[in-house]
Amino acid sequence: MQSSKLKTTLAAYADRRLLFVFLMGCCSGFPWVLIGSNLNGWLADEGLSRTAIGLFGSVFVLYAVNFLWAPLLDRLKIPVLNEKLGHRRSWIVVTQSLMLVATLALSRVNMQGLQAIDPWITTLVLSSLIFSIALASATQDIAIDAFRIDNFAEHETEKFPLASAMSVIGWWTGYSVPGYIGFINADAIGWNQVYVIMAGFVGLMILATLYVKEPASDREQRQDKATKHYLNQGYSGFQAWFAVTVVEPFAEFFRRNGIKVALTLLLFVFLFKLGEAFLGRMSIVFYKDVGFTNEQIGYYSKLVGWGLTVVYTLIGSYINLRFGVIKGLFIGGVAMASSNLMFAWIAMVGPNEHLLLGAILVDNFTSAFATIAFVSFLTFLTGRAFSATQYALLASLGNLGRTTVASFSGMMVDWLDSWSTFFVITALMVIPGLVMLIYIGRHFRQPPSQNDKHARHCLDSRRD
Repeated sequence: MQSSKLKTTLAAYADRRLLFVFLMGCCSGFPWVLIGSNLNGWLADEGLSRTAIGLFGSVFVLYAVNFLWAPLLDRLKIPVLNEKLGHRRSWIVVTQSLMLVATLALSRVNMQGLQAIDPWITTLVLSSLIFSIALASATQDIAIDAFRIDNFAEHETEKFPLASAMSVIGWWTGYSVPGYIGFINADAIGWNQVYVIMAGFVGLMILATLYVKEPASDREQRQDKATKHYLNQGYSGFQAWFAVTVVEPFAEFFRRNGIKVALTLLLFVFLFKLGEAFLGRMSIVFYKDVGFTNEQIGYYSKLVGWGLTVVYTLIGSYINLRFGVIKGLFIGGVAMASSNLMFAWIAMVGPNEHLLLGAILVDNFTSAFATIAFVSFLTFLTGRAFSATQYALLASLGNLGRTTVASFSGMMVDWLDSWSTFFVITALMVIPGLVMLIYIGRHFRQPPSQNDKHARHCLDSRRD
C-alpha cells in the first residue's frame, strides 16, 4: 500500500506543468541574487557598514506591498503581447526586460569612483538601480505566482504540494546557482564583471518565459460574473470595474474565511518566517565577519545549499502531501528555530568549515520543509477568480518580515554586539506564529461549512 502511494506520487511529477512551474520559480528566485546576496557581498567588499548594508535592503519593501498593484495584473492586459504570449506571460516578459536594462546599468557602476566624488551620489545611483530591479521583480512575482496557481484547478489538490515543491526548487536554483557563480568569480574578475554575467542570466529568464505555455483559466468568466453582480446592484460600468478590480479580491477572501479567522491567517503569515528573515538578511555579512572567504561562501552557502534544497524539497513535498500542511507548518516552524541555533554555535567557534557544512545541512532541510508547507498553505487560501491579487496579499505579508522589518537586522547586530545572541533571538521569533498555528489547526479541524470545505480537506490531510 505504501509502495503504491509512493509510486503514484512520483508519477505525478511527470506532469509537464510542473516543469513550467520550476522554470518560473527560477525566474522568481534570481532577482534576489541581484539585489540580495551578491549585492551584499559587493557592498561588504567595498567596506560599507553592516547597518548601511541592512538599510540598502529596505528596497525589498516593494515585495511586501506589491499586493497594492496586484489587481492591475489580474485585470489589465498588455497590448500586442497579450495576444502573442497570454495574460500572465506578457506581464512576466515585460518585467524581465526592465530587469535586464537595470542589471546592465548596475554592472557599469564604478563604486569606488563614485564614493571618491561624493558618497551621496553612490547612494543615489545604487538606490535607483536597485529600486528598479526590485520593482520589476516584485511585479514579476505577482504574475509568476498567479501563473503557478492558474495551472492547477481547485480539484487538483494532490498537485498543490508538488507544484509548491517545484516552485521552491526553481526559486533556490535561480537564487543559488547564479549566486555561486558570482561569488567564486568575484575575487578574480570583480563584481562589475559578475553583474555582466548576471545580465546573461536575465536573458535566459526571458527565453524560459517564451518556452512555457500560458495556463488555461476560467478567471475572466468568474470576474465577469462578479462584474454582473455589481451592475445588478446599480453600480455604473466604471464603479463595477473598480469594485471587481480593487475591492472584490480582498472582500472575497474575508467572506470565505470569516473576519476573525482571516485576520488570524494574515497575522500568522506575517510572523511565521520572521526569524528566518532576520537570519537570511545578515547571513552573508555574518560569514564574512566570522572569517569565511568568498569562495567558501559560494561553495557552501550557494552550491551545496542548492543541492540540499532540491533533495529536501522533494522529501518535504511528499511528507506534506501525506500528513497535511498544518502538521508540516508546525514541524517546520520548530525545526527552523532549532536550525538558527546552529549559527549561534558558529559565531562562538569561528570559521570552521565542518561546522558550516553541518549548519547548512540542518538549515536547508528545515527551510525547505517549512517553505513547502508555507507555499502550499497560501495556495490553498487563494481564490481562482483573483489569484494574482489574493496570493500577492498573502505573500506580501510573508515577505514583509524578510524585507521591511528585517532591514533593521544590521542595526540589531550592531546594538547587541553579539552574533550568537542575535541568532538565539531569531530562534525565539517563531513562537508567536506557532501559537497562532494551533488556533488555525483547530479551526480547520472543525466540521466544515460549504464555503471552506475544500480548503479544510486540503489543509488537514489524513489520507489512509
